[in-house]
Amino acid sequence: MNELYVSPSGDDAWPGTRERPLATLAHARDLARDLARGAGTVVTLLAGTHRLADTFRLTEADSGVTYRAASEADEAGKIGEAGEVVVSGGRRITGWREQDGAWVAEVGDLDTRQLYVDGRRAERASIDALPGNATRTDTGYVTDSTAPQSWGNPGDVEFVLRGVYPWTEARFGVAAVEGDEHSTTVTMAEPAFGWAVELYNSVVPWEGGGESYGPGLPTRVENGAGFLTEPGTFVLDRSRPGHHLLRYRPRPGEDPARTEVVAPVLEELVTVTGARDVAFLGITFADATWMRPSRPEGFLHYHGTGYYDGGTIEKVSFAEGAWVTVPGESLTIPANVVFEGTERVTIEGCRFTRLGATALRFSGGGGEVLVRGNVFEDVCGGGVSVGESRGVTVENNWVHDIGLEYSGSPGIAVSASEDSTVAHNQVNDVPHCGIVLGPGKSSRVLRNLTFNTLKVLADGGGVYLSGPQGDSHDNGAVIRGNVVRDTLTPYNFALYTDYGAAWVTVEDNAVQRADNTATLQAWPPLENVVFRGNVWDADPMGWDAPPESVTLEGNVTVADEKDFEARTAEIAARAGLEPGYTHLLDR
Repeated sequence: MNELYVSPSGDDAWPGTRERPLATLAHARDLARDLARGAGTVVTLLAGTHRLADTFRLTEADSGVTYRAASEADEAGKIGEAGEVVVSGGRRITGWREQDGAWVAEVGDLDTRQLYVDGRRAERASIDALPGNATRTDTGYVTDSTAPQSWGNPGDVEFVLRGVYPWTEARFGVAAVEGDEHSTTVTMAEPAFGWAVELYNSVVPWEGGGESYGPGLPTRVENGAGFLTEPGTFVLDRSRPGHHLLRYRPRPGEDPARTEVVAPVLEELVTVTGARDVAFLGITFADATWMRPSRPEGFLHYHGTGYYDGGTIEKVSFAEGAWVTVPGESLTIPANVVFEGTERVTIEGCRFTRLGATALRFSGGGGEVLVRGNVFEDVCGGGVSVGESRGVTVENNWVHDIGLEYSGSPGIAVSASEDSTVAHNQVNDVPHCGIVLGPGKSSRVLRNLTFNTLKVLADGGGVYLSGPQGDSHDNGAVIRGNVVRDTLTPYNFALYTDYGAAWVTVEDNAVQRADNTATLQAWPPLENVVFRGNVWDADPMGWDAPPESVTLEGNVTVADEKDFEARTAEIAARAGLEPGYTHLLDR
């Protein structure tokens, strides 16, 4: 076996031994290519923060290499004191000066949407709504308040619109703010605002619905210099190109001389394309961003990780007299760690944190992909995304506190894939769905635990499926042995088969404390869906008149909480992280 060592205090002129390690991952990769084309090579990262100047890219030429943290590699303790190994795409911010109770630093052309102070997220400074009596206009908004005139540089300010649809949260920027002593006119950036007017239209002609045309008033306004009043918040002032100012209001006890402040810079930390037999073990991936929502096109979210980028808009009817306009085509929130067209990949014992997009994505893979024993937390987008792949197993991971900026993001999502398994994961405290299956074949969702899902947006579930899952029960989806509890916002279905779900077997699951435990009514209708042996604390929607395409066998409703827990104790004991992985919850 060939071995190379990398240390933040190493030197790329050294040979890469334990005693004289290399300084950069890029140089270790290049040397590994010369060692029998990398076959069997192990690159060990020593403790500390390995800061990347550029995306770390692996290709087919880098097949056969394992990258692992020293704590994973050195059972005898020969390398030295074990510690966290961090691969970071961030930049340390220094040169602070104090001004009006805030810290201010000149950061050149730095552009970022996140900031971390001693590893802790600092929120963008914000206010709850557009002040005053405000209305929408053809180009933005007008209000009788003069407060927006003191927001600072208008081009830095971003509007957030939560609940444009119950499952949607949009973001778009301000172009100009003008006014007098009586009123203020806010002109929004284009094309985002015009797109929003065309995209977000609906008619729901029943109680609790109504008609909606275009975006309403913002539910939050972010990144105005005038908002910097709360400790632990920041603003990036870009009013002078090339001379940006970062302003941070410190928390009690923080001192610029002792505090590490990091701004994510890279949008992709690691990309692996076409490689085989690659592994990453025990590494923390951190400090990456995604700048698209700050562009004039904004982030016109529709559903999940999909967003509108122009093009056709379609009108979809889903009940008599009810319709909604949707994108003809959508783009998907990208990932900060990306695998494309790979085979025989292992991601194990890693941590994905302080990330500005989706954490980890696999697409176009050829099989034997294992994502096991990892933690996904403090992520702006989703946790794990699998698309157009086969043979991917996602098991015994803890996914929590994700979707922090893009609230439609699911914890784990699999779509257009074959022979995928999502098993024994714990997914909790997420803004929308816990586990999502889009159309695919031979997918299995087994013995997962989800709770505190749908904390922000509505119309989803702890486990959510849509579309055909195969062409027979032999290659359809199996949803078995999961515990789905505490699905929070109103208008949810904890175990949700939706939008033409077909060839699905839902059996031996426990569902508790949801607005609706499940539904048998969807549009397009469900086809060849079996509910068997499930235990829930309330009858699912449509239970009294199931459609012919849905089979019900041996399901039980147990309303009493103690009786429910007794009845489902065996299911609960086998769901979530297995005993060898419960230590992940201790971090």
